[in-house]
Amino acid sequence: QVQLAESGGGLVQAGGSLRLSCAASGSMFSLGAMGWYRQAPGKQRELVATMTSGGTANYGDSVKDRFTISRDNARNTVFLQMNSLKPEDTAVYYCYAYVIAGIRAYDLWGQGTQVTVSS
Repeated sequence: QVQLAESGGGLVQAGGSLRLSCAASGSMFSLGAMGWYRQAPGKQRELVATMTSGGTANYGDSVKDRFTISRDNARNTVFLQMNSLKPEDTAVYYCYAYVIAGIRAYDLWGQGTQVTVSS
């Protein structure tokens, strides 16, 4: 069974930075796209950033030029560097991975990590 473990959330002042990490663990699997989504209270979950195994990144419009996604395929880990944070970035951030395990392929989500940006 594959699991995702997120870390790096917390409280930061507006204009500050945070770095999120998410590591996939388990046996007999490979990963397609990995990335991050977020959900603020009363809002739908939205794309933050994803990256293919080949390194192609895709960003949500609200975070372009402020957030940077990267991944370490050898360690099955994806990172999100968040700079120039705004109060509207406050949300629960969920790690996402497309898991390929034998003949199965499925979407996997982490439990979420809270990011709070104070004004």
